[in-house]
Amino acid sequence: MGLIVQKYGGTSVRDLPRIRAVAERVAAVRKAGHDLVVVVSAMAGETSRLLGLAEELAPAPNRRECDALVATGEQVTAALLAIALAELGCPAMSLLGHQIRIATDSAFGRARIKSIDAGRVTSALAEGRVVVVAGFQGVDVADNITTLGRGGSDTSAVAVAAALKAECCEIFTDVEGVFTSDPRICPGARKIARISYDEMLELASLGTKVLQIRSVEFAKRYRVPVHVRSSFSDAPGTWVVEEESSMEEVEVSGVASDREAKVTVHRVPDQPGLAAAIFGPIADAHIVVDMIIQNVGADGMTDMTFTVPRGDLQEALRIVRATASRIGAGQVDAASEVAKVSIVGLGMRNHAGVAAKMFRTLAEHRINIQMISTSEIKISIVIDAKFEELAVRALAEALVGRGEESV
Repeated sequence: MGLIVQKYGGTSVRDLPRIRAVAERVAAVRKAGHDLVVVVSAMAGETSRLLGLAEELAPAPNRRECDALVATGEQVTAALLAIALAELGCPAMSLLGHQIRIATDSAFGRARIKSIDAGRVTSALAEGRVVVVAGFQGVDVADNITTLGRGGSDTSAVAVAAALKAECCEIFTDVEGVFTSDPRICPGARKIARISYDEMLELASLGTKVLQIRSVEFAKRYRVPVHVRSSFSDAPGTWVVEEESSMEEVEVSGVASDREAKVTVHRVPDQPGLAAAIFGPIADAHIVVDMIIQNVGADGMTDMTFTVPRGDLQEALRIVRATASRIGAGQVDAASEVAKVSIVGLGMRNHAGVAAKMFRTLAEHRINIQMISTSEIKISIVIDAKFEELAVRALAEALVGRGEESV
């Protein structure tokens, strides 16, 4: 039997009964002959609780200390699961990010993994133990505790699976897999049995919360098969794997949406280097810019519009307004009530008319498009946030083709 890496999210380990249930599932897989590494998140709500404590003491608490604080959530879960496994007669050992040396950069709160030393995990597996790893965390070159950002335990799990050359990485969550659209918005959404890394990357970046995008990047780079499953049932989930020829037969495999914020810089001098002047400081602040549109210049001036995560809007505005003043640009406006709605599918490479059908569907529902962005397998539009659910339902009904099970 091969090595399996399993990851359990916060809802799967939200309290002691759920931790015991996870321990029983892990022990059963171990009894079947598999070596197991289990990566865990903090108990549901714990990270927010800890951050809330920090914010009661300081409006903008030090990021290094916040990482040291919130990393304790995963430490608690890992130790409790190891205790529960031992009580079932299954030898287990909990390890923190610094103990197996998940080396990261020093971007506190959103660190990126640089390398993993799997030696201690390999030794514990050789001793017949289940290794329980605290997800979401690592350590930088100065031995500071770092965290990988929300959803970072997914990345921890896939990175560990890659380092150990595991047979697969199972991501256990509170949903049964990846669906063609959000089942809370579209009651007819269907579970997808197999989806390509590229499609999953697009869906993860566009608002599908099932997997963190960096975990999919790791999976694709190191060819780690990922199985997204529910910890509340034994039903098969969705396999995220390398592209298969049958995947191109369907034009659109999924619809995703996310709330964003839009920033417009008016009357930017239409000169080389000014786009870099605007976006360089934003990148230095680790703010991710998504869609960008620059109008055709007139009278030596142009307008530039882009989107950022809602939580980063105020910081982005502070930076952009300072830059606009420095380069001689005009007013900077913002809109926080916008949504990005996207369709994704490998089949869009080979099927014409998908964009036209998308835009026609939106027009029929009188939904105005503010911005458009495309890639080989994706079309994204920005609309007024109040039309988000209507747009998702309409596009899912009109365009989505591949699914396995109705919910």
